[in-house]
Amino acid sequence: MTKNQRFGLIAFLILIIAAILVTNEPWKRSSTELLGALGTETPPASITIKWKDLSLGYPLAHTGDTILSYTGFHLAYNEQFEQAAWVAYVLTREEVESGTIERTDNFRADTSIASGSATPADYRGSGFDRGHLAPAGDMKWDQLAMSQSFLMSNMSPQLPAFNRGIWLRLETEVRNWAMDKDSLYVITGPLFSPTDSLIGENGVGIPGHYFKVLVDLSPPDHDMIAFLLPNSGSSEELISFAIPVDSLEQLSAYDFFAGAPDQEIIEWLEGRIEPGNWN
Repeated sequence: MTKNQRFGLIAFLILIIAAILVTNEPWKRSSTELLGALGTETPPASITIKWKDLSLGYPLAHTGDTILSYTGFHLAYNEQFEQAAWVAYVLTREEVESGTIERTDNFRADTSIASGSATPADYRGSGFDRGHLAPAGDMKWDQLAMSQSFLMSNMSPQLPAFNRGIWLRLETEVRNWAMDKDSLYVITGPLFSPTDSLIGENGVGIPGHYFKVLVDLSPPDHDMIAFLLPNSGSSEELISFAIPVDSLEQLSAYDFFAGAPDQEIIEWLEGRIEPGNWN
């Protein structure tokens, strides 16, 4: 067989394969097949994470973080970076509607941290805000919850343009979603990289990014979404920072809701994102 004949045969085979692909379109899947792969349109059972078993939703990682419980939230304290690795709480419509407590602004060291927490002095002259992880605005339903939200264990160094801009917008939207959906499980935390710097005498880490995971706990339309935002100002729409929880797990090395029951449902929710449900 000559060289030209070989090329002709190869070209003929390519045309046959292309015709088969166009006819069958194997990359396309019917809606029934897709639903079979992703799960049914609505999870088949209710999610049972409630305030009384909040720990079932803790994001697990291979760390020695100290977990502490406060009136309005739980947190895991990261000794290396002198701030919470994450905070977790449930926010309800009733709490948002009944919240009348004013901000206390009583920033102070957290004496519950055996080795000592960061202090307000660590932030002075740094150019960074003392940014809440569990927002004071979510704790207006209880005086002690409000006061404890100003513990330095709940603070993280945030650029002013971030803390007073897009981060504030997200915190406000979470309260709106709690009003709309009745009950949300909220997890918030910082993410660090090897190039991140420290501030203050205690060496408080400056996160490069922050995440927030939300779970709609109210039946029947459960849903889940994660947000990952850089520690910088932005005028982008919040939804442009939305990602599936599965993606956040890969980026953060956390395993969210590992202790929760109904893992099949949790995994289904973690792998999808429906931005239209969070308008």
